[in-house]
Amino acid sequence: MSFFVTGTDTNVGKTYVTRLILEMLRAEGVDAVGYKPVSCGDREDAILLAAASGGLTMDEVNPLHLNTPVAPYVAGLLENKTVIPADLLAGFHHLAAAHAQIIVEGAGGWEVPLAPNYRVSDLAKDLGLPVILVAANRLGALNHILLTVDAIRSKGLSCAGIILNQLDDELDTAMITNKGIIEELAGVPLLDHLIYGQDFLDEGVLGLIE
Repeated sequence: MSFFVTGTDTNVGKTYVTRLILEMLRAEGVDAVGYKPVSCGDREDAILLAAASGGLTMDEVNPLHLNTPVAPYVAGLLENKTVIPADLLAGFHHLAAAHAQIIVEGAGGWEVPLAPNYRVSDLAKDLGLPVILVAANRLGALNHILLTVDAIRSKGLSCAGIILNQLDDELDTAMITNKGIIEELAGVPLLDHLIYGQDFLDEGVLGLIE
């Protein structure tokens, strides 16, 4: 099954998690590849996903790159480029025709604008994939997670699970308690809690995403 990876915000570890998912699946012999439809600023995320996808070209992994590090819709306005949703969908279907599993990484958070009246959430809805939500584990994460899970459901999509990503080496009370309460609050499985510097996913994740 293919999945759409989104985040509660930018810089919460979406690419990091997407890469780990790809590496886990491919280590098990699954023909899984990554897809980053839109990137803005540098292209490092797409480079990492291409490397983890076993030989795909950069343009297959990331068909649209904008140079300005802002929301894609704004970058398109500044660079006089039009983000065409149909092209992003076509890139996915091109990969899906040749590979068993596609892990799609969105841009920024769930409601980031891609084009006029078209957001990341609309792209996810058009793809119709279950969503994996990545959240930085910190004070405020519960609010951000619950808002995003509700927004995912409002699009008629299922949230397959949450991955809490530890961005700091030290744990405070909020970080410790977040992981113990989030499943109950969100009604969504906590797939993993990545401690700072962890470079693998728990083996139990595999059974949920194959």
